[in-house]
Amino acid sequence: MTDRHQRPPGLDDDTVAALGKLSEALETVERVRGHLYSLHQLTGHADLMLDEAVDLLRKAGHDALADAVRDELIGRNVIEGRWTYQIVEDYDEGYYATFRDLEARARDQLADGRKHIFEAEMKERRRTKGRRGHEAGPG
Repeated sequence: MTDRHQRPPGLDDDTVAALGKLSEALETVERVRGHLYSLHQLTGHADLMLDEAVDLLRKAGHDALADAVRDELIGRNVIEGRWTYQIVEDYDEGYYATFRDLEARARDQLADGRKHIFEAEMKERRRTKGRRGHEAGPG
């Protein structure tokens, strides 16, 4: 186990578990953020595909439907007043930033800023010492 993952002196098991759970929650929020970026990119791609759908509807003689797609869908807000980039920005600058800051503040105040103490201790308990592929760290 490297020093940067070692439990500082006096840090109790309950605090290590709490910091581990807070870190796990942040990892979940990181995944949510990735899904939001997927939402953003997929929605944008779908919106651009509508241009071709409109052209194909017109070519097939369905002008009224082509107009409806153009007027009702292309460029439409996905939620009231917002395109997906605005959702991502609001998430990043609000909930996500607050979550990251609070997780870092907890680590700084309780564990000298050290990350993944819970996981490092679990690795140490679960690895087979001396066996290839079970080294405590690289090199």
